[in-house]
Amino acid sequence: MLLIRRAATGYRDGQLSLPAGHLDGGEDAVTGLVRELREELGIEADPHSCRLALLMHSAPERSDDREYFHLFFTVDRWIGEPFIAEPGKCSELRWATASALPPDVADYVAEALAAVTRGESLMVRGW
Repeated sequence: MLLIRRAATGYRDGQLSLPAGHLDGGEDAVTGLVRELREELGIEADPHSCRLALLMHSAPERSDDREYFHLFFTVDRWIGEPFIAEPGKCSELRWATASALPPDVADYVAEALAAVTRGESLMVRGW
């Protein structure tokens, strides 16, 4: 899988994570995924190869935060070679396997990847 090192976003900067983002109004989850991959990695993902691997329902991390639904997808086909397309938000790309994650992967991402490896499709975190 391809991990990104977050930078200058104010959220988990310096940690490795997966390409991610929020949905824009009026777009479905797969359209948002394809857009985020284009914006962050400069690739064009095949929407038909995007499969939901896990839904994580996370409790707020801080008192001023909100709960989140995180959708984790697998993407089997894309066009282009991934590169850092948003250098102001990402400082590194790193390929890794779920069985040998680097130690500085964001905790919730590592937990989600472990759940996917176990074959889980729903994870409730922090409640």
